[in-house]
Amino acid sequence: MELTAWRTFVTVCRLGSLSAAADELGYTQSAVSRQIAGLERQLGVPLVERHARGVRPTAAGEVFRHHALVTVNEADRAVRAARDARDGAFGRPLAVGATPSLAAGIVPTAIRRLLDKAGPLQWSLLPGLSAQLHGRVTAGDLDVAVVTDAPPGLPHDPRIERRLLGMDEMVVVLPVDHPRAGHGPVRIQELADQTWVEDNDGSAALLHQHAARAGATARIDLTAADLAGKLALVATGHAIALIPGVLTCALRSDVTTVSLIDPPTRGIYTITPRRAPHPAATPLLDQLAASFGSVRPAQAAQWSTGTHESALA
Repeated sequence: MELTAWRTFVTVCRLGSLSAAADELGYTQSAVSRQIAGLERQLGVPLVERHARGVRPTAAGEVFRHHALVTVNEADRAVRAARDARDGAFGRPLAVGATPSLAAGIVPTAIRRLLDKAGPLQWSLLPGLSAQLHGRVTAGDLDVAVVTDAPPGLPHDPRIERRLLGMDEMVVVLPVDHPRAGHGPVRIQELADQTWVEDNDGSAALLHQHAARAGATARIDLTAADLAGKLALVATGHAIALIPGVLTCALRSDVTTVSLIDPPTRGIYTITPRRAPHPAATPLLDQLAASFGSVRPAQAAQWSTGTHESALA
């Protein structure tokens, strides 16, 4: 498959229109249609469907879009790296992965501190769920990933080194006008009968387990596509949600949090390949530990004293 068609498909999905994609890419609308049709023939599944206002990806198209976007972005980075090497500015880029909550807060802070201390460095950040990021590290696509042991947990793999940054306490995010806003900590029984929203199975499992231990049942009536959608549903008063404590430093202004009594926790880990580590990986791990410690000091591991966990992941 040629990347031209992949790029066209990603653009069509982003703009929701064949004609708009054609204008942006400099093609005719018929050329865009032919490229999409060619992809569909190669894959054997429909990728887009028409509706009153344009087009949208099918279920298969949405899955393909996610991978196509990663592929197109990686191809662009490969081109830039080759040109940098030609111009004498070659340096192996540092590829970092992080779960959405960590990518929204402590990881960008750690990278900023690394760049301020070490100087210019090519780098990229790929958000994903822990299992996906583990696979990318083992495949050699990522040099460092920051993941969690939320259900279903982290696999054991002798090719990977895992280090504990600390334990993170989950909190409940509420609309700012919620009756419980500004109060707490609260027992889960006081919130269990409200409408909850979740965006991934791991967080939902933590909520169900915590409620069950207290003899309650949490009603997860809404599902969000991602963390941003989850927070949007909370901000507009549709639901409340369980979120990582590390995310509180990066929340939008129209939501607030309340802590739980005996809250559910999850471990925050870095994972790196044991073979051929990136030269900047260890300095980044130090900055990640400092960044996590500044956000969640009570839950941070004693990285600097050597008591952190170093285990097979």
